[in-house]
Amino acid sequence: MKKHLIAFAALAVASGAALAQANDTIAKVKASGSVTMGVRDSSGALSYTLGDGKYAGFHYDLCQRIIANLEKAAGKKLEVKYLPVTSQNRIPLVQNGTVDIECGSTTNNATRQKDVAFAVTTYVEEVRIAVKANSGITSLNQLNGKNVATTTGTTSVQLLRKHERAAGVDFKEVFGKDHADSFLLLESGRADAFVMDGQILAGNIATSKNPADFKIVGEVISVEPIAIMLRKDDPAFKKLADDTLKDLMKSGEIGKIYDKWFMQPIPPKNTRVGLPASEATKAAWANPNDKPLEDFLKK
Repeated sequence: MKKHLIAFAALAVASGAALAQANDTIAKVKASGSVTMGVRDSSGALSYTLGDGKYAGFHYDLCQRIIANLEKAAGKKLEVKYLPVTSQNRIPLVQNGTVDIECGSTTNNATRQKDVAFAVTTYVEEVRIAVKANSGITSLNQLNGKNVATTTGTTSVQLLRKHERAAGVDFKEVFGKDHADSFLLLESGRADAFVMDGQILAGNIATSKNPADFKIVGEVISVEPIAIMLRKDDPAFKKLADDTLKDLMKSGEIGKIYDKWFMQPIPPKNTRVGLPASEATKAAWANPNDKPLEDFLKK
């Protein structure tokens, strides 16, 4: 009986340690020797694939800075594993511990904050409409009767439907499994428009076969804070991530990193996105915060 009690106690301690570690990223990576970064295949210049398991982008670079400080906190060099995530599975994979830090193009909103945490906002996005240059579409109200592409698991079409200029506009949604797939729907003519974050649209246009065949048009549908996603209830790792980003903002280094990805030629095709940092993004750098979209729109 005594042996059973000791075994049970040991199991309870181990289970308790595992439970504690689930919300302690620093302890988790120190024990495992590795950290898993969630990356996107086609989130414009924020996060995209170079092929052969390699990734790049603005948020990719920022996460590498965070991981460098995570290694200092863990006291060891970490193996960095890259896991491609989608708009549908990114939140569950952070919640269940599969992904330690998600470095894509995720909007920080109140609903998501119930399930995950966000580092301070690093990019403020404008949701726009991309169309073929010869389509004649220049405004949201011209989407009536059209097929509108969006990516499964994103908020863009919901925002489009709520926009005051969308009253009486009846369009059909067609879904891509990721942003590249959604752009292909537009490129192939199966969709008349693609509604998404402006930099994702610009990035996909810049890397398309014929960039001049497409343009971004119409009203700004929404302005959204985009941030690096972390597990909820892990204050030590959130502080580490926030402090890393705040240091980059204070020094001005974040502007140089932004310029590298949005204003300079980027691999693999050495094309330019050509999207200067907006005043809203610069304001987020000047006054770091992790406020959700709902608070952001109150301003």
